[in-house]
Amino acid sequence: MATDGDLERHGLHDSATVLQVLREGTLTVEGRLSGASNATLFCVAELDGVQIECVYKPVMGERPLWDFPDGTLGHREVAAYEVAATFARVCDDDAVLIPETIWREEGPFGDGSCQRWIEVSETQLVDIVHTQEEQPGWLSVLEASDDFGRPVQLIHQDDARLRQMALLDMVTNNSDRKGGHILVDQQGDLFGVDHGLCFNVEDKLRTVLWGWAGQPLTPGEITALELLRDELVGGELGVRLALHLEPFELDISVERIEHLLQRGHFVEPTSRWPSIPWPAF
Repeated sequence: MATDGDLERHGLHDSATVLQVLREGTLTVEGRLSGASNATLFCVAELDGVQIECVYKPVMGERPLWDFPDGTLGHREVAAYEVAATFARVCDDDAVLIPETIWREEGPFGDGSCQRWIEVSETQLVDIVHTQEEQPGWLSVLEASDDFGRPVQLIHQDDARLRQMALLDMVTNNSDRKGGHILVDQQGDLFGVDHGLCFNVEDKLRTVLWGWAGQPLTPGEITALELLRDELVGGELGVRLALHLEPFELDISVERIEHLLQRGHFVEPTSRWPSIPWPAF
């Protein structure tokens, strides 16, 4: 495990420092991510000489959606991070699969979420390949044809971190797990981003990570889900999420965990809702 000294030599900081700088630091807007559907601003947060690059999403820049309450997407980003951080703790895992994310009430453009920026590497864990042959070390999600009628496959690596991310998406009811929302940083760590479309009260799971659909939960996964449920019902996680989600959204999240435990296997796609986000990348 990396020490604080190792982190600082790589220009990184421990999670507690990152959260403090994001929460209390001066936020300076450097630019805008033009491809995002909502206002997504690249910023630098600075506190006592420590600078953290981050993504700031003000509420005033959110586009209204027919199936999510207005002005709530940033809160859902923060809630997803809180679930991921708790899930990592109950799994006794140092790797939190969502970058540090906090709620800022006094940003340059008002209230909004603020998340540590990830400097990505070229590592790709989700891909589309022009073949229907089995790819060793990869799991097939779907087969289709491209614009020229050639066979293609949507695939993702058979990676334990991706499996944990897929499980988290089921708990948070993530409706937007695109391939481009799965990042590997320069140190080889895996992160998921863009969690504004989570925690809907209706089942809206849309993801490219269907490779484990129907597979049994491992004993470790069952234990982690039970501990996560307990944290939601009577622990600190429930208290923190109550700042960002409605009570009925919390109740539904607990029910989703209960259903996973009762079934004992990963969720499978249904015809009630599109199972793949569009576009997939």
